[in-house]
Amino acid sequence: LVILRRAGMVLCWFLLGISLQPDSINCASAVNLRRFIGCAVREFTFLARKPGCGGLHITTDACWGRCETWEKPVLEPPFIESYQKVCTYNETRMVTVKLPNCQPNVDPTYSYPVALRCDCGVCLTSTTECITSV
Repeated sequence: LVILRRAGMVLCWFLLGISLQPDSINCASAVNLRRFIGCAVREFTFLARKPGCGGLHITTDACWGRCETWEKPVLEPPFIESYQKVCTYNETRMVTVKLPNCQPNVDPTYSYPVALRCDCGVCLTSTTECITSV
């Protein structure tokens, strides 16, 4: 029992030490993201804007990743068999913010989705920008 407690404390201190060194985490994250196969929630920053208002930088969670996709030729129309999955939203919640410096006749509210869960799945144009033809 004492050995397990000591091992647990060592692990806690190790994790705390890593969390206090942002450069080492960024380095490890970059390597992991390059090799990552699948779909996950990841932090994303964008500029929210609409006509008549100023822009606002928003940091939110979005879906990110690579999913299994393949195509093979076949002898009958449409002459190709494909299996295409994309990293897409499985569950979201909407957040609304007020944009700055809006003209008096412009509604300052701006709504955007926050990813809660992501999966490899069929591309739905209602939630994802899909490429339908090349």
